Amino acid sequence: MGRKDASTARTPVDQYRKQIGKQDYKKTRPMLRATRLKAEAKKTALGVKEVALVVAAILVFLLAFYAFFYLNISNEVDLDLDPDEN
Repeated sequence: MGRKDASTARTPVDQYRKQIGKQDYKKTRPMLRATRLKAEAKKTALGVKEVALVVAAILVFLLAFYAFFYLNISNEVDLDLDPDEN
């Protein structure tokens, strides 16, 4: 008999979920579809964090590329200068 009484009592979380489920039934199908599509688009959209990481990686690559050529050119210029040519 104790089980019968325990099954009828619901936790507050279950009551809340049931209440939300009833509210969803009141919405029309196009509204539910639009809500679902909006949630999916939000999941798949690129965030600011990902964009910032990509831009930072590109800048680091360009800086390394520039530094490599700058150091190579500056070394070649130093080798071409001979103080004994005068």
